[in-house]
Amino acid sequence: MARALYTKDATAAEADDWGLTVEEANPPTEVWPDNVLSFNTFVAMSTQWRTGMAGPTGLDYGALPDVLRLTQVPRREWAQIFDDIRTMEDAALSTIRAIQKASK
Repeated sequence: MARALYTKDATAAEADDWGLTVEEANPPTEVWPDNVLSFNTFVAMSTQWRTGMAGPTGLDYGALPDVLRLTQVPRREWAQIFDDIRTMEDAALSTIRAIQKASK
């Protein structure tokens, strides 16, 4: 199970507004077994965001081979992990941009 990476948990007051406990308002997210390597690699890359004046622009893929080696991901998995990372990166950027837009 994992927590949300790019959104904030609901506060006690926000949960109460919906008649929920904090735990109910912030359920863990299930990571399917087939996605564990990709998810863990994405989390390990979480300090590798390139940023500009408007915030994050994408991950620094130059760090990815080192992260894959250090986390002992089998080389035969690298191409699939890279594809999965790009999908998660796109979703994270969409979430980050939506949060930025809503806070203006």
